[in-house]
Amino acid sequence: MVSVSDVVVKDLAAEGVLRASINLGNPVLAQGTAEEPAGVTVDIAREIGARLGVPVELICFDAARKSFEAMTSGRADICFLAIDPAREAEVAFTAPYVVIEGVYAVPRESSIRSAADVDRPGIRVGVKRGSAYDLYLSRTLQHATVVQDEEGTTAFRTHNLEVAAGIRQPITDYVASHPDLRVIPDRFMQIQQAVGTTKSRSPETIAFLWALIEDLKSTGFIASSLTRSNRPDATVAPPA
Repeated sequence: MVSVSDVVVKDLAAEGVLRASINLGNPVLAQGTAEEPAGVTVDIAREIGARLGVPVELICFDAARKSFEAMTSGRADICFLAIDPAREAEVAFTAPYVVIEGVYAVPRESSIRSAADVDRPGIRVGVKRGSAYDLYLSRTLQHATVVQDEEGTTAFRTHNLEVAAGIRQPITDYVASHPDLRVIPDRFMQIQQAVGTTKSRSPETIAFLWALIEDLKSTGFIASSLTRSNRPDATVAPPA
């Protein structure tokens, strides 16, 4: 069991409540409604609260960018986001607890057969605004154009794009109900999901969160939570 000091409790839950920002826009990590959220991020938030000995307030959003903004603006104490250089300027992340994949969907008749085929002039890629894969593709694609919308599939349909980007599980589910599309099998990125807090926290607090996540991985807590939420296709991150 990871020990916790009064310094950490006061640092993370200054008002006696741990406020956790939950992104319901990622169905691998959170499911349900804002009134009754569930999933691995909810389980981790409640476990952190239990270790601190304080109640947990779950503040739910439909997009990662909103979850990020809630924490950096002081409305939440912790968040659950993908590690990305654009976020690390303001967020102190733990090691990842879960690894998921970013993949592409294309029209069935498209000549694009692999992720490497996408980065070409004239190719437009739909992404969810502010998502981990939006940040990554906007930074790394040299020839293709990123088009943002509320969902990558929404951008794809609305603007008649060549490619939609997203997380493997929801993209696969979307394609299953749209026979005119297919999923590109290989991933374009590996998305490392971690717990984050503001960089103003004490080193002791950040070390506590880091050690706690490693403990939850090694004891099977993360794997069990993924199984309960019917997400066995997500991968528990390896030890840091």
